[in-house]
Amino acid sequence: MTYRRGTLIALGCGLTLVLFSAASPAAVTAGYVATGARLQAASGSQEIVYKPMPKTGKKYELGDGNYVVYDFSEKPKMGTVILKIQVFNKKGEQITPSLIKGRSDMPSMRGAHDSGDVEFKLNRRNDYLMPVNIVMPGDWEVRVTFFKDGKPVYYGSITFDV
Repeated sequence: MTYRRGTLIALGCGLTLVLFSAASPAAVTAGYVATGARLQAASGSQEIVYKPMPKTGKKYELGDGNYVVYDFSEKPKMGTVILKIQVFNKKGEQITPSLIKGRSDMPSMRGAHDSGDVEFKLNRRNDYLMPVNIVMPGDWEVRVTFFKDGKPVYYGSITFDV
């Protein structure tokens, strides 16, 4: 049989597409399978549960006596909005425990508009700030991870519609 070079390339591409389309969601999302507000390691060894956080402006207990309040710079709409998180201790004093990371995405289209892990930045008022780029209307989620001494201590989920 004789094949032209273009035919072989097309066959190779077709095989590649078949291989990628047969890949599991775990392979596509770097070893993790997204299920609702849960993220489970592909090996099944560790399951991270993102707890739903209340609406903006409400106190949310982190479990260690500290609590957080979050809000957006404006009502979420198309474009970029800023998510602001404030952390308080038992006495109601604003604190900066160490590090907060967030990841914005659309749950209904998991991975299509994923921001990746973004570190919140501290402003002069000790508010944690993160830009959220909203590229289309629909349901959105920001998964927030609180760290203390370099280790994750709490996982929260902020959901909203645009």
